[in-house]
Amino acid sequence: MNKYDDMKRIRDEVVALTESPLYAYRVANHYHAVLGEGSHDATIMFVGEAPGKNEAIKGRPFVGAAGKLLDLMLAKNNIPRESVYITNIVKDRPPENRDPLPSEIEMYGPFLDRQIQVIRPKVIATLGRFSYAYIMRKFDLDLFIEPISKAHGHIFDAEAPFGPIQIVPLYHPAAAIYNQHLKETLFKDFEVLKQFV
Repeated sequence: MNKYDDMKRIRDEVVALTESPLYAYRVANHYHAVLGEGSHDATIMFVGEAPGKNEAIKGRPFVGAAGKLLDLMLAKNNIPRESVYITNIVKDRPPENRDPLPSEIEMYGPFLDRQIQVIRPKVIATLGRFSYAYIMRKFDLDLFIEPISKAHGHIFDAEAPFGPIQIVPLYHPAAAIYNQHLKETLFKDFEVLKQFV
């Protein structure tokens, strides 16, 4: 099996996930499940929380306003978008862009775990507090979890089944769209990723 086939299998399982509480909402609105996109050999993997409306319509992650900000930060640091992998924990849009529920994170989390195992990134940059908490727990860093306002921009060393990995918590770009102070912080924090390119 190759990485493409592994990722296709994950995608097919998510698309057919009728037991998900978000499945009916996806179908009723003619939305797509959003698996992720980018290089299957990416060194850097970005993990957000859940797709928004634009993402669910197009079936691609981070294509709305938050995605434009992410693209800007990637470009500013000379990181081609196609060289990284971008995904979310939850693969279907929650109604009204609400936060993902713990039960939804629990249901979709194993698909993200498998994506990480396929891609084997050197660094996971978490976007927002939900992905930050999930990834820190996944890599047994529970003791280091603190508010994102304190953890952002730091590098945490962890061990994955495939070798060493580093976790970099970042604010979610959506939070920085209307908050100039957060935007400056996010741009500054983002610079730590340059070393992994």
